[in-house]
Amino acid sequence: MTDLTGKTALVTGSLQGIGLAIATALAGAGARIAVHGIGGDAQIHEVCEGLRAAGSPQAEFFAGDLRQPDRVDALMGAVGAWGGADILVNNAGIQQTGPLADMPRDAWDAILAVNLSAAFHTMQAALPVMADRGYGRVVNIASVQGLVGSIHKGPYVAAKHGLVGLSKVAALEYAAVGSARTGGVTVNCICPGWTETTLITPQIEARAEALGGDRDKGIADLLSEKQPSRRMSDPSEIGALALWLCDPVAHNVTGTAIPVDGGWTVQ
Repeated sequence: MTDLTGKTALVTGSLQGIGLAIATALAGAGARIAVHGIGGDAQIHEVCEGLRAAGSPQAEFFAGDLRQPDRVDALMGAVGAWGGADILVNNAGIQQTGPLADMPRDAWDAILAVNLSAAFHTMQAALPVMADRGYGRVVNIASVQGLVGSIHKGPYVAAKHGLVGLSKVAALEYAAVGSARTGGVTVNCICPGWTETTLITPQIEARAEALGGDRDKGIADLLSEKQPSRRMSDPSEIGALALWLCDPVAHNVTGTAIPVDGGWTVQ
């Protein structure tokens, strides 16, 4: 099993969904977790307590508005003072759908800032420190829509395609750092398809209601449009993949964009 004892992981957007699942997987391997996201005090307390219960020796919350570069710098400075991130997971993301002709410019700016620019800022701060240590992992949570297009999601698709490209550049720049023994420094993307999170619950409920209240049929109907397996992924499965990428054995897996999409992107 992967042992991350002595490692510190910053997971953005880790108060729920895929981010929390990744943080939980890393906590279970013994990593300290720098929690980040938008939530109230009660939720933050519950998440940190849960991560400690999962095996993390420390789990603390770090604030930072990813739309603002100076706030990202402050976030990275605070994590640096805490020991610095050996593992960086850029998971936080926002989305707004609509035709290009109707997309507000402020929505474009916000989506690009959170989903792409913030990852540039966090990587720029974290990667040199990882290089000095001979071990580092950046796991960027992209999307199948970082690999293919989708109507009415122009800013999101642009940001996720950009994140995949940025990750390839960073992977090349740090590919020769460290060794198999130290684990090296790698940069990879995970590209989930339909994944069971609260974000898509309304869509599932609407499909289920149209099919007589059968949730499983609703899911299959929703996924049939894109995902051939007609099965959603559980966030814990994304967490398990992220954990494996952090293992030293994955020192030669870098610059990849790994789909977890039930065959969506091979059609």
